Amino acid sequence: MNATKTMIAAALVWLAGATAADDAMSLDELLERFGWDFDTAVVTTERVGDGLYALFGLGGNVAVSIGADGVLIVDDQFPEMVPKMRAAIEALGGETGAEIDYVINTHWHFDHAQGNLALGPAGTRILAHANARRDMASGGLINLVIAKYRQEPYPEEALPAITYTRRMGLRFNGEQIDLIHAGPAHTTGDTAVIFRGQNAVHFGDVFITTGYPFVDVDSGGDIDGMIEFCRTVLDELPEDAVVIPGHGRLADRAAVEAYVGMLETVRSRVADLIDQGKTREEVIAAKVTADYDDTYGLESASLGFVDRVYASLTR
Repeated sequence: MNATKTMIAAALVWLAGATAADDAMSLDELLERFGWDFDTAVVTTERVGDGLYALFGLGGNVAVSIGADGVLIVDDQFPEMVPKMRAAIEALGGETGAEIDYVINTHWHFDHAQGNLALGPAGTRILAHANARRDMASGGLINLVIAKYRQEPYPEEALPAITYTRRMGLRFNGEQIDLIHAGPAHTTGDTAVIFRGQNAVHFGDVFITTGYPFVDVDSGGDIDGMIEFCRTVLDELPEDAVVIPGHGRLADRAAVEAYVGMLETVRSRVADLIDQGKTREEVIAAKVTADYDDTYGLESASLGFVDRVYASLTR
């Protein structure tokens, strides 16, 4: 057996063990797996437009709108990161200060919404899709394929007090901000947040620039829905829009279009193999992402993505 086949065989055994395991990791164990450390984490900022910034720390990217109406953020990482985000916001906002008036959760996952546990009790108003609130209230197992994590239910004060189902709009800091839900995608409660005046969008984890995406099938995520969600939001964006992904560097419309092309191609290849009667292990071993791995990650990094595409198409 050559080195490539040995690597694939080992990865398949690893994936099977991870998805079959009954015990979920603790948050500390998961953070160690990701190499995340709250003590040493640094929050950095990047200007998106006048009064609009992206914050990068541990977990999902955070968008920050600062202006006369106060501070609105999109996603809030972890409670341990909130003081560091406040310091970064204060440095950006001058007279505005570091008080966070509103937070929009793009979905229910811990690395994007756990900061609610600190912000909610402090008086920040929380907004999200109704399905995201439901999942935060009930908690549940997040099957990352390489690991499992059981997110505990959030207390009432950390839950979104304002929810919507398809679209929602608000005026804040002198611009129109639109929340869009286009059906199940990364989860069943995803929100894209469009800052019309700044010509920018926060995509949540429906679009990322750190590699292949995670389709949370156990939470109702769906590969076809992820493709449709991206296309729906793209239809709302001008050609020169700035894209804030759920994770990774800032991007543009062309990057999202290329990403959608990758999703469609991998989905088609997996579907063809399923139609041929191939098993999950055979689909993963077929290396259907090989021509995308230089862009979206190493071959080993694609295994979890292909596993979730297979699960989405066969449930």
